[in-house]
Amino acid sequence: MEHGGDAQEREVTLLDFSFWFRPKSPTLMRIHILFVIVVFTTTAVAAQTLPVPRAITDPKQITSKPNANVEQFQQSLGVEKLYMTRQIGPASWSPDGKQLVFVANISGRNNLWLVGSDGGWPTQLTVSDQRQTSPTWSPDGKWIAYISDYDGDEQWDVFMVSPKTGQVVNLTHTREISEENPRWSPDGRYLAYTVKPKTSSVYEIDVFDKLMRTVKHVTSGTAADKINDNPIWSHDGTSIVYTQSQAKGTDANIYIADVAGGASTLLTPHEGEQLYEAEDVSPDGKKLLITSNAANGYDNVGLLDIVNKKSSWLTRDKWEISGGNFSRDGKSVTWTANVDGYTEVYLHDLAAGTTKALPLPKGVNYPVGAQSAFDNDGSRLLYNHNGPNAPADLWTYRLATGKSQQITNSLVAGVRAEDMVEPFLVHFPSRDGEWTISAFVYVPYNMVRNGQNAALVYVHGGPTSQTVNSFNRFIQHMVNQGYMVIAPNYRGSTGYGKEFQRANLFDMGGGDLQDVLAAADFIKQTGYLDPKKIALVGGSYGGYMTMMGVTKAPEVWAAGVPIVPFVNWFTEIQNEDPVLRQSDLATMGDLEKNKDLFHDRSPIFFVDQIKAPLLLLAGGNDPRCPKEESQQVVDAVKKRGGTVELKIYENEGHGFARVENQIDAYKRVSDFLKAHVPPADCGCKLP
Repeated sequence: MEHGGDAQEREVTLLDFSFWFRPKSPTLMRIHILFVIVVFTTTAVAAQTLPVPRAITDPKQITSKPNANVEQFQQSLGVEKLYMTRQIGPASWSPDGKQLVFVANISGRNNLWLVGSDGGWPTQLTVSDQRQTSPTWSPDGKWIAYISDYDGDEQWDVFMVSPKTGQVVNLTHTREISEENPRWSPDGRYLAYTVKPKTSSVYEIDVFDKLMRTVKHVTSGTAADKINDNPIWSHDGTSIVYTQSQAKGTDANIYIADVAGGASTLLTPHEGEQLYEAEDVSPDGKKLLITSNAANGYDNVGLLDIVNKKSSWLTRDKWEISGGNFSRDGKSVTWTANVDGYTEVYLHDLAAGTTKALPLPKGVNYPVGAQSAFDNDGSRLLYNHNGPNAPADLWTYRLATGKSQQITNSLVAGVRAEDMVEPFLVHFPSRDGEWTISAFVYVPYNMVRNGQNAALVYVHGGPTSQTVNSFNRFIQHMVNQGYMVIAPNYRGSTGYGKEFQRANLFDMGGGDLQDVLAAADFIKQTGYLDPKKIALVGGSYGGYMTMMGVTKAPEVWAAGVPIVPFVNWFTEIQNEDPVLRQSDLATMGDLEKNKDLFHDRSPIFFVDQIKAPLLLLAGGNDPRCPKEESQQVVDAVKKRGGTVELKIYENEGHGFARVENQIDAYKRVSDFLKAHVPPADCGCKLP
């Protein structure tokens, strides 16, 4: 599990909070092992060579671009304006392909909306003060299932809403049990979902009978350190395929369960630690599209024969390749390739063995759709596109013509794509010389290379997550205020293979912190910065890293902004969600046996070293990094006479979903940084 995102369903970017995006499940927490044996595996294709974006290695090559149409502190790039741009979440096709249901915060809340599949004005379907996500349309078109929690507490219930009348029904009504990932059976009678009591560390899979109003357990008695996730129905409705992952994040298996009898069969027997995740079932029910690191230590895509349990690889690359869906006729499959933070969608012809990248707008693209990204007749593919200058929007791709159509429009009047800064991709060596660290560097327009400017080091959460070349409201705002920003993918990040991801195992707050410091070293060498004007900002695990930075390397930072952080491994493990507790113990070791390590990596015990002023933000209902973690810092810093501010959003959880809270939170951050680490005047004013 991750501190920086819901590893069951969503990857979270806490400084540009959108709680719903592409999953990075515990199944895909890829960690290196020294010895593995692949069982029943064959190779179908030779290694591919994906196009790799150019990375800068010399900091002197980082340059500010002139732009006479952009001025510093521009109103259209203020926090208020940027956070009024729409945030678009998961979506699902209607059975007839004429409509889409999707999550959006157009009203200031993450509710469900309907729009024609050819575009048009969207209609709000649900009206609620609570956030909603994971919409999935029933096969008969009469209901849309979704989940909603309460003030960010992650105790999700499954609801249904009628797309015609707007009638809402709460199916589960379980405040102390979380139900997630709803999936309709092909006949529409049953709804499968994952279930976790608040006090449990285990996700099980249940099936709800909509006709009889009864619940059946598909899995039960799962070990405390394992999670069942991502239920996928077979096309005849008799079986459910699911993924079972281990808390440590180094091993996962695929099972198929007989719904009537309840027995599960292991489909991926293997020795050693490998990760397998089921993505889709073929129309004939014979094969699974899977994502696994078993081939070469990197996520690749393969086909798994359900009967003989043999896998054949469709890719063998050394980037992060993730399976998508079978086409409706079963002749093709989709996958995405994340190459150093740039993500493209590929279509593979199974018979011909040929693969093509879809001609989509450049940036971060991935297929979306609860049951499938393909519409029912297989003629269109639904995908989400965003990039550094474009917030996430839904698009459709028509296979016959190769043309894309934009369905939603997230930019609002006055916020122009051409005013956004596109980052440089950079590589630099880790301080210990063991790794090459990848990062994105954002440079304000018209910045003068005079050694007087300010900068931010922006640290992603997780740690099993990745900063990619996507739209980030907070970064675009701060760059326009005059700050250079570097966002490093430190050791432990996803996207670079299991060996890199395991590199902070039992060393969190150690080598990964050194990589963050190396990012500061890199931007200091650009010639733009005053080395005494660098601030550290991060959310969740990035908030923890921010606290580690200001305590372990206090001389580097002019200010620190930890957002929903944890700061004390002992209290964190005691108070966090049981799933996270299992993960933390599995990845950092026994609390008593490794007591000295936990103490050394708990920044709360080194508060006396802090020199930088701090601003902390927390959610009142955060089950991952409880607000008491932030309060500990405030109490300790104030006791020593230091400068510290804290804002707790009592109606939020692990991150901020309500638009007014997002605006308040990041305006506080902006004002705090400008007060304590003022940017230089770029000298550019529009007439």
